[in-house]
Amino acid sequence: MDNVDQQVLRQVAQWCSDGRRVVLGTITRTWGSAPRPAGSVVAIRDDGMVAGSVSGGCIEDDLIDKAREGVLAEGVPKVVRYGIDADAAHRFGLPCGGLIELVLEPVLPRTRIGELLERLARGERVRRVLTIASGEVALEPAGGTDELQLTETTLTTHHGPRWRLVLIGAGQMTQYLVQMAQALDYEVIVCDPREEYAAGFDAAGATLSREMPDDLLARLKIDAHTAVIALTHDPKLDDLALLEALRSPAFYVGAIGSRANQAKRQQRLIEHFGMKAAEFERLHGPVGLKNGARTPPEIAIGILAELTAVRYGYRIPEPVATGAVTKVAAGCVI
Repeated sequence: MDNVDQQVLRQVAQWCSDGRRVVLGTITRTWGSAPRPAGSVVAIRDDGMVAGSVSGGCIEDDLIDKAREGVLAEGVPKVVRYGIDADAAHRFGLPCGGLIELVLEPVLPRTRIGELLERLARGERVRRVLTIASGEVALEPAGGTDELQLTETTLTTHHGPRWRLVLIGAGQMTQYLVQMAQALDYEVIVCDPREEYAAGFDAAGATLSREMPDDLLARLKIDAHTAVIALTHDPKLDDLALLEALRSPAFYVGAIGSRANQAKRQQRLIEHFGMKAAEFERLHGPVGLKNGARTPPEIAIGILAELTAVRYGYRIPEPVATGAVTKVAAGCVI
């Protein structure tokens, strides 16, 4: 579950504390070009107020009508489908032949939304198991897989950060990366043992480590849901981090610096640490998509854009310059 859907859960908790009846809808399967992926949620209040979305169209309108009629927020969860045939798909704003399957769940104390939010606030990853026949919910520590699963008797969903970003260096650009990465569902850990940088670093929601980078990465047991980016320009810190990260299952490893600096880095790692050239080929450096960025927030956008592409299995080729759109003279954009 991403941060957008966690906001829906927080809204559900607020509505319930206000004494309103609420139904929570979770997408369990889609066919065709569905606007929202499986696991996405929508909440409908008894007066028709909506938080979140599942289709961006008429499905929400149908749920609103049913909520106002009082037929959703009672009883036990149920599985519903929208758009089974072409006519229904068109009526509910889906591509021809598309289908969205939902579990609609009346929100009651047994739903345990408040407890789930408390665990998420502590940074935990939680597996939520809903028994459809009774509406009872079990909250368990998340395991190795985070796939949604609907059986004849239960709906299992996973909540909390699925992705982890480790940033080596607590400089100015790190501040922007932290803010943007958290919006993209990353747990962010910043590592910098240097007093002059770490002492003044303050980014809400990020964990700051004063360990040496290689020690931190070894302790974290880097997995395939982790990205590591070296940002210090200090070989004593960046090289040790990259040595550990490039030999781990991390899905993305990047380092700031020019192509010339990357070549020097490769030579150091191969000559002094015995790294193989094939291991170094995993490094994204210079880090980020090449988008003409000049400022720290622009560079951060390029880094997270490349991170997103790699995460979803896309390779974006080098851009082709089309000529200056803006001209720079005497330090001013004209």
